[in-house]
Amino acid sequence: MIKTKENNILSIMIKVFVICVGLALTLMFTTGCDKKEKKPANTVSDTSSEEGEGKEESVNLLELSSKDFAVEMGNGTNLGNTMEAYGHKEGVDKETSFYETCWGSPVTTQETFDYFKAAGFDSVRIPVAWTNMMDFENGDYTINEAYLERVKEIIDYAYNDDMFVIINDHWDGGWWGMFGSKDADKRKAAEELYESMWNQIAEYYKDYDAHLIFEGGNEEIGTRLNDLDEDFNPKGAILSEDECYEKANEINQKFVDIVRATGGNNENRFLLIPGYDTDITRTLDSRWKMPTDSADDKLLLSVHYYTPWSYCGATGEVTWGTQSDYEEMNTLMENLSAYTEKGYGIIIGECSVGPTEEGKMKPNAILWYTNLYANCDYYGYVPMLWDTNNQMDRETGKWIDDSMDSFFKEHALSKEKEFTTEEVKENAKIVMDNALSEAPETFQEEKKKKTKKGESVAWIMWNSGDWGISYSVGDEYNPDQTTEGLKTTDVTVDGEGTYTVALDFTGTANGFSNSTAFSAVGISDGEDNFPGYTMDIKSVKINGEEYTLQGKPYTTSDDQHCTRVNLYNSWVNAIPEDAHTIDGDTKDVSPTILSADNLGEVETIEVTFDYVKP
Repeated sequence: MIKTKENNILSIMIKVFVICVGLALTLMFTTGCDKKEKKPANTVSDTSSEEGEGKEESVNLLELSSKDFAVEMGNGTNLGNTMEAYGHKEGVDKETSFYETCWGSPVTTQETFDYFKAAGFDSVRIPVAWTNMMDFENGDYTINEAYLERVKEIIDYAYNDDMFVIINDHWDGGWWGMFGSKDADKRKAAEELYESMWNQIAEYYKDYDAHLIFEGGNEEIGTRLNDLDEDFNPKGAILSEDECYEKANEINQKFVDIVRATGGNNENRFLLIPGYDTDITRTLDSRWKMPTDSADDKLLLSVHYYTPWSYCGATGEVTWGTQSDYEEMNTLMENLSAYTEKGYGIIIGECSVGPTEEGKMKPNAILWYTNLYANCDYYGYVPMLWDTNNQMDRETGKWIDDSMDSFFKEHALSKEKEFTTEEVKENAKIVMDNALSEAPETFQEEKKKKTKKGESVAWIMWNSGDWGISYSVGDEYNPDQTTEGLKTTDVTVDGEGTYTVALDFTGTANGFSNSTAFSAVGISDGEDNFPGYTMDIKSVKINGEEYTLQGKPYTTSDDQHCTRVNLYNSWVNAIPEDAHTIDGDTKDVSPTILSADNLGEVETIEVTFDYVKP
């Protein structure tokens, strides 16, 4: 047969195909041992020593209980200040990178997640502000598909590194305050926005397997449903505390119902329910309830841990690590286990000791992390570092301190699975017990001598406007929580009388406090030792000069133990029911009797008050 030109070309093509197939098979058999075999959907590998060293078996995630699923998530981090960065006010039609970077974070890449994985993280939480590209003010709740697609790309980066992923709706510009608005139309719009948003999210990502977890909100599902906002809730709030609890329960139930109704993988997806304010104590309140669920054992609980905030959140040189510090953490973690005892897996969705203003680790930060993560190992919680690119550089993978690098690598799930579950718990308990026994009673020997157990002490709680200076913020008097160089005048309260407390900032690094972000006068155990007493502010001096109060103060108690008068507390949206004053009139009282706008550089503050028995 005579071969035509076409026959010759066909013959060549067949030979090339055969050669390519051969090369492919050769590569597969010669290099296959170096490739990572893709796992089936919804499974993880179990290499626990309980099953025999070196043995690998697949575990079906959907067959796990909520608590066991949490254990498989290992430890995690947050992609903070990124997809939840809020640029909505600049328009809803910009490139997604505009919103992603508007709070200073770099554009997220696959390399970002490679760094996360190499650092020892097996899970990542991706906070999201979905209204960035939503014209919701005009009643259009459609999320621009470009934003949905960009979040999908980031989810896929995590999947490429075999990580679990959480996506939520975060602060999101503060629209959550619409739920408690005096304006009925605003309240209706909040309901419509939430339902539409989660229907879209659930539908768009429904084909992802169980490595993707939906979280119904963030810290806003609680008292912040009453948030005042000039754009979203300018007319004020109407919800009482009881009603805030009711609304929080209602929102969480709606979230579960919406996701389940979208079908597909969402019928059995693990869902993360934000606790009340994501605060441990408030979530343990009997008024807060976990939602019901059509799926069996698929709900997880989320709380955050930044205790004490004056250490974790401030940027000054504050330290941590006294016996009372350890006891506080251990007690809160133990209390939280009430939910694991009910069968719920628990995720500490955010936890962190933020760096100093100079970008350095705070003193004893590793001690704080070590004890917190030991508690998480002991009780089976999932800790997730809150990082906004200020602790691990996402473009280089470098930590601000080598001790953090080694700490998180040692807490990778692969390291922990070298031990049995019981061995992990035993090791964690040893770490916790040793840390507590070795902790000093106080860092402030002088004040220890002055303060006897059971006494009430009056002091000024303080956070500077830039969070660089703090002193004993919280309902428990703790003079160890102080910025270096700060001089304080705290006094013992023994009943009715006139008392003066003060702070002197001239010895701190800057020599002054830059205004205030929070401040109050507190009396430790005042409610216990002097029930019903009222604090009547007589004088406030700033830098030695009499200061004109910007509102009428009131006496209250957050925990029913510590008595306080707020000097500047912008987070109070409704006057508490237990508020009382010397004249009995609480109509025009205010939690902000100082004006943060006109304080300026505070070198000293002195507060004089009468403590009066009713």
